[in-house]
Amino acid sequence: MEYEISATELKALGNAGEKFILLDVREHWEYQTAHISGSKHMPMAEVPSRFQEELDAEDHIVVVCHLGVRSMNVTAWLRQQGFEKVQSLRGGIDRWSREIDASVPLY
Repeated sequence: MEYEISATELKALGNAGEKFILLDVREHWEYQTAHISGSKHMPMAEVPSRFQEELDAEDHIVVVCHLGVRSMNVTAWLRQQGFEKVQSLRGGIDRWSREIDASVPLY
């Protein structure tokens, strides 16, 4: 499985009814400003203390941040913890807003 997934690929997964967890690792204020409906919020700094109790290594997890840097770091870290089906949303919520859903505010 690739480390990154594009916004259009993610939208296609959703349209096909594929099951995945959308994990938003941005700060609280960022999540309040804009988020993708149905996402699970877990700020990057909290991932190490929360992931074992709140995430399942068998699930397909797509990590999202603002532009894709933090989500790639979390993706790599989770994969090191044995989560093999984790991907980072390339371009983050910014790309999602620009390409898929303009109702998600840019910031």
